[in-house]
Amino acid sequence: MHTPERHRRSTVPPTAAEPAARPGRPSGRAAVLALAATATALGLVASVQGGADAAVQGSLPAGTQFYRDPASQVVKWVAANPGDSRTPVISKRIASQPQAVWFSNYRPTTVTSDVRAVTAAAEQAGRTPVLVAYAVPNRDCGGASAGGAPDLASYDAWVGKFAAGLGSSRSIVVLEPDSIALTTCLDAQQQSDRFASLARAVTTIHAASPAAKVYLDGGHSTWNSASEQANRLRSAGVLNADGFFSNVSNFNTTAGETAFAHNVLSALGNPGNLHAVIDTSRNGNGPAGSTWCDPSGRAVGNYPTASTGDSAIDAFLWIKPPGEADGCAAAAGTFVPDIAYQLAVNAADPTSPPSTPPASSQPPTSQPPTSQPPSGGASCSVAYRVNSWSAGFTADITVKNTGNATISGWKLGWTFPGDQKVTSAWNATVVQSGAAVTATDLGYNGTLAAGASTAFGLQATYGSSNTAPSAFTLNGTACTLS
Repeated sequence: MHTPERHRRSTVPPTAAEPAARPGRPSGRAAVLALAATATALGLVASVQGGADAAVQGSLPAGTQFYRDPASQVVKWVAANPGDSRTPVISKRIASQPQAVWFSNYRPTTVTSDVRAVTAAAEQAGRTPVLVAYAVPNRDCGGASAGGAPDLASYDAWVGKFAAGLGSSRSIVVLEPDSIALTTCLDAQQQSDRFASLARAVTTIHAASPAAKVYLDGGHSTWNSASEQANRLRSAGVLNADGFFSNVSNFNTTAGETAFAHNVLSALGNPGNLHAVIDTSRNGNGPAGSTWCDPSGRAVGNYPTASTGDSAIDAFLWIKPPGEADGCAAAAGTFVPDIAYQLAVNAADPTSPPSTPPASSQPPTSQPPTSQPPSGGASCSVAYRVNSWSAGFTADITVKNTGNATISGWKLGWTFPGDQKVTSAWNATVVQSGAAVTATDLGYNGTLAAGASTAFGLQATYGSSNTAPSAFTLNGTACTLS
């Protein structure tokens, strides 16, 4: 088992102080367009932000609930710091909300299982996950989030493996932030090749998971003009996608981004199949002038919802997880409590209950399993991997049937050698009595054919020791460790 590749990147928006070669540097024309767009949208978005006109709906069902990742950095921090004075407001206004899960490490051998761990948990919870694919070669043009696949052929293969983990339920795929708006490091042929690869990615994802909704990089309202961005999107196959996203990791207002989205759609000819999603994770107070890197005084914006009041806007999403640094207050993607607190304390409380309760408030479940009773002994192996922090950790556990017969229903047992206490779990029912722990399948993942495996996870606290268990049993039979 491996640690899921859930790194959060920080899109680095350009500023006027940067060299002219850096794309997105707001020009006079772009500024005029942005101001005009904002003015055009004020009447429209006033009802959106106030929750009016709820009958107007994009292509997502109005009741869509997004998946909240119990392994996100903010959830872990809240669980590990119950006595911190900042915890209540961060918990209520940030940790309670669904945020995107980023797949930013180029791990072709594990990306399918990484994605499936998220989508399976979302299916079980009846929620729609938001997943960010972020592995295109030469991403961020070598900036703070440099990296990605070694070449486009490798990237195409990685996308196929990413898509294989999506499953048959609805998901939102945010495909490659900056890949279309930020291309100044590419010559004309390289840009053409990248756009062709993105178009292939859209087709690959839709073929593997027809219920998936794929959105391409629309930049944001103070970067490329709407007509320029539309031309790039068209070249990258947007007409075969579900639309585009804007404002990822930025602070532009919802009004300005909504107007920009309408202008891009207009430049594309207003095709009926295309819509936009907007990142509202940090735009509650708008931008801080030209300061883009961890500016103070910002606030979370519209809480994640598919009820935008605008048929062109499918959702307001938290794509950049609030509280994760841009690279100035800390390394890009690092959770910084002070940043999260500022974003939270400057915002209002959410007006609807969270998609799922904060992990720190979820007690170990004791409900009976939904599968049939286990069928007996088994030959098995177990991989147990932890991601630990002060006083808390998550564990990812993979169970494999190494025998020749199908396992119908499973119970995995172990004993914690330290003072670990389970607080929540996903993809299994986990019950703890003293140091003894039992994890039971949830029915949908209870059948393991010969050679098949399944994964589940848990969150827990510990005091003095977090030593890993040394022995596991599956349906009463000892497993090997892998």
